[in-house]
Amino acid sequence: MFLNPLFHIFISIRNMPPKFKDKSKRNAPRAPQIQQEVTRVKLPRNKEVIGIVEQRVGANRMIVKCLDANERNCRIPGSLRRSLWIRPGDAVIVEPWEFEGDKKGDIVFKYTPAAIDWLKRKGFIKEDTGNEF
Repeated sequence: MFLNPLFHIFISIRNMPPKFKDKSKRNAPRAPQIQQEVTRVKLPRNKEVIGIVEQRVGANRMIVKCLDANERNCRIPGSLRRSLWIRPGDAVIVEPWEFEGDKKGDIVFKYTPAAIDWLKRKGFIKEDTGNEF
């Protein structure tokens, strides 16, 4: 019996391993993250203030409750828009505007959980701020 050479190539192609990796691990539960060791923590300078993001308003703006007892409508500057992902409950550094500084500001930096623990231990953040931190 004579086999077509193309048929033979087709059979060998079907027996090849799959082209793509197994993507089933993509949605698998992740292992708990290891606590990071803090080497340096950025502290607020000059007019900057530490705050907690309360609510996202839209268009890269959010309401932040600052530790100087002001509630500010803050925005993420254009240079940080894609690199800084912020959710409600995150601790951030806010730089108040020169004009309407009590109501508006820019979010300059986002703290990691390890940095927040360090700030609590050193007394920059009071423990009674509740479960926001």
